[in-house]
Amino acid sequence: MVIRAEPPRYRSYMLRCWEVRSPHPGGPVTWRFSLEDPHTGQKLGFADKKTLMDHLDAELSETESTSEEP
Repeated sequence: MVIRAEPPRYRSYMLRCWEVRSPHPGGPVTWRFSLEDPHTGQKLGFADKKTLMDHLDAELSETESTSEEP
């Protein structure tokens, strides 16, 4: 039986979402996103939801792969 001495990992971010409107009436509305790590102050910006989700998926996949035991 393996007992892990370290606590579970977690990530914490401040997520900001805002819309950018076209200067033309009836033009497209685009959403932008940013993540800020409250521990480091690092901020990352994303031009669309897919890029944001891809980044989060990569972050969590990286955490999962580094926490596996040999």
